[in-house]
Amino acid sequence: MANIFVIDDNGTVREGVSAVLEKAGHRVTSFTGGKLAIEEFAKRPDDIDMVITDLKMEPVGGMEVLREVRLLEPSALVLLITAHGSVKTAVEAMQQGAFDFIEKPFPAELLRSKVQRCLEVREERKRGRKLEHENDYLRRELRGGGTDDALARIIGESEPVVRLKRQIVKVAPSDATVHIHGESGSGKELVATALHELSGRRRGPLVKVNCGAIADTLLESELFGHEKGAFTDAGRRRLGRFELADGGTLFLDEIGDVSPSMQVKLLRVLQDRTFERVGGERSIVCDVRVVTATNKDLAAEVKAGRFREDLYYRLNIIPLTVAPLRERSGDIAALAQHFLERALTKSRLPPHRLTESALAALTSYRWPGNVRELENVIEQAVVLSDGPDIGVTDLSAHVLGGSRGDHLSLPEGDRSLPELLDAIERQLILRAYDKAGGVKTEAARLLGIKTPALYYKLEKYGIGEVHSRSSES
Repeated sequence: MANIFVIDDNGTVREGVSAVLEKAGHRVTSFTGGKLAIEEFAKRPDDIDMVITDLKMEPVGGMEVLREVRLLEPSALVLLITAHGSVKTAVEAMQQGAFDFIEKPFPAELLRSKVQRCLEVREERKRGRKLEHENDYLRRELRGGGTDDALARIIGESEPVVRLKRQIVKVAPSDATVHIHGESGSGKELVATALHELSGRRRGPLVKVNCGAIADTLLESELFGHEKGAFTDAGRRRLGRFELADGGTLFLDEIGDVSPSMQVKLLRVLQDRTFERVGGERSIVCDVRVVTATNKDLAAEVKAGRFREDLYYRLNIIPLTVAPLRERSGDIAALAQHFLERALTKSRLPPHRLTESALAALTSYRWPGNVRELENVIEQAVVLSDGPDIGVTDLSAHVLGGSRGDHLSLPEGDRSLPELLDAIERQLILRAYDKAGGVKTEAARLLGIKTPALYYKLEKYGIGEVHSRSSES
């Protein structure tokens, strides 16, 4: 049973449509004109499941009803009744948000079928949004916060991070398409989440799709859905991610991996906001903000002929860049502490601390895997450490530039002799500093040098600076 508005200035059509729907068990409110219907819809937009309106009415026609209803409720489903020969106008109306149209004269069975299809879509959208809302709620509960901490989850106070946060705050309220560029593991998904949670669409769903993880043959169905029988395993109709994200945000990660044929389909959706399900013929209108991300240089991909230039300009309306971790090493201590606390909570372990030498080693590493790699290293160190202090020997071998044990490792790449000697000396100092528990006089004794000389070398290699930054934070 659904609440349906029927609007038509022709009494015979209005009463006939109402009778068919009431016989099917629906609650129908009928109107002779669009003005009163819009006023009534404004009083309870969430309670009306569907609006059926004639296209040609005076003084308020069906197009104006469509516009006003969609302004009041962007996800509202509107079915247009059109006269013969008005199909072109009806298609234009669908491009502006109408769900479907039915051409007069029409049999009762066709009306029931279109209404049923409309209500099925509404229910599937409700279920999709409910699930997304529940998942978002659970994630916020686990994090201990709501939309206010959208930016707080992007950890760091370095200049690149502060600049990025300012851009997010400025861009989020807009519905413009945003493209996020950054290396793998740098935190692009966090940026997309913040854009959604700080936008006017935050009450709608945030739907995420990793385009690079889905085979091209399946991606079209994943994004646009499919009709029953569209292919061998299509046992029932399925809504795609664009429909599930209606009224919210769709995040397309790894957009640079999309095939040329799929690029054409995405371009059309971005231009017209319409698409068809696989195996379907009816155009579906979507109200979605699209946010994309990739670790590839799309401009270079365009020059190489692997990415469409017109799609690139559609996606790159507002570009955001997430700096790699090596360019914001000042954030490593705060990030490491954050991941340490998360790992301890996950493993239900007592408090641990990162030693000065461990922090120095983490800060000096280049982090090709960025923030994600740092998180994995910290989690592994928590598991492998024998006590509450996590030292250099508890860190992954690749972070130290070699395998575990007492022997020293030579840095990779072409290095001059002074650079090699500095790298080896730094390893010796870190190891002694760790073994001495951060006591500088003991570390100097283990190294066989005077304490003032150790202070000089600690400053030279930035080991003391890391400790100072982590203490201040």
